Amino acid sequence: MDAKSERNARILRVDQAGEFGATRIYAGQLAVMGTRAEHSSEIAGMAEQEADHRARFDAMIAERGVRPTLLQPLWSVAGYALGAATALMGPKAAMACTAAIETEIDRHYTQQLEELEGDDDTELRETIREFRDDEREHRDAALAAGAEQAPAYPLLFNAIRLGCRAAIKLSERI
Repeated sequence: MDAKSERNARILRVDQAGEFGATRIYAGQLAVMGTRAEHSSEIAGMAEQEADHRARFDAMIAERGVRPTLLQPLWSVAGYALGAATALMGPKAAMACTAAIETEIDRHYTQQLEELEGDDDTELRETIREFRDDEREHRDAALAAGAEQAPAYPLLFNAIRLGCRAAIKLSERI
């Protein structure tokens, strides 16, 4: 496999892992919040969009023969736990979780788009661009819903972003 193919496989692997993790975070939040809590309908809508992202990356992984991350079982448990824990802290903390993750994913997808500039893999490039725009909408919706009013927001926001960065680095390689 040449360097470009290896890079694109790495990008696809980490992005699929991230979308999988997002579905698990929202599952944890909704399990705690139910359907009647403040912002639960917004979270359910975001969860549906993340499930679509995951399905599209799953299909690309299968079509291209890319090995998914071996850490998926860990991300399943960690994502669900993060979602449930932030929901237990309240709807604003759940939104702070979304704001933090989507801020980091916006940065991550933007870096990938710069890395893919001029690449002939338009399917991957355009998928990442579309999903980045969706993630920005999620971040903006979370902020509009009062994410910054969550208890200890700066600490929570930055801790989640740091965890997200670590998950990205690990999923790129493992």
